[in-house]
Amino acid sequence: MDTRLPVLAEQLLLIERELRLQGWWADEPPSAEALASQEPFCVDSLAFEEWLQWIFLPRMKSIVEQGGPLPGVSGIRPMAEVVYREHPLQAKALLKLLDDFDRLIKGAI
Repeated sequence: MDTRLPVLAEQLLLIERELRLQGWWADEPPSAEALASQEPFCVDSLAFEEWLQWIFLPRMKSIVEQGGPLPGVSGIRPMAEVVYREHPLQAKALLKLLDDFDRLIKGAI
């Protein structure tokens, strides 16, 4: 078992918590068509926080729960910086959490 899995599980919970604290958590999922986008981060059909909630978090939670292989790289923080460049102070905690996630995947933490 990858020793990062418990730490990653906690990191995913922290990301979810921050999305909720910021009011960026939705009660209703996007349409099936929006979720089926083939574009990176579903940029053509979802807001970034929707992608985090409905695609990223469920996929990563599934990998962690099943003890599956982790991705070799992660670059979520740079995408988030682009998305939140207009309000970096509001997104500061989320950016930090996503950076920590990226670093965990790279094995740098």
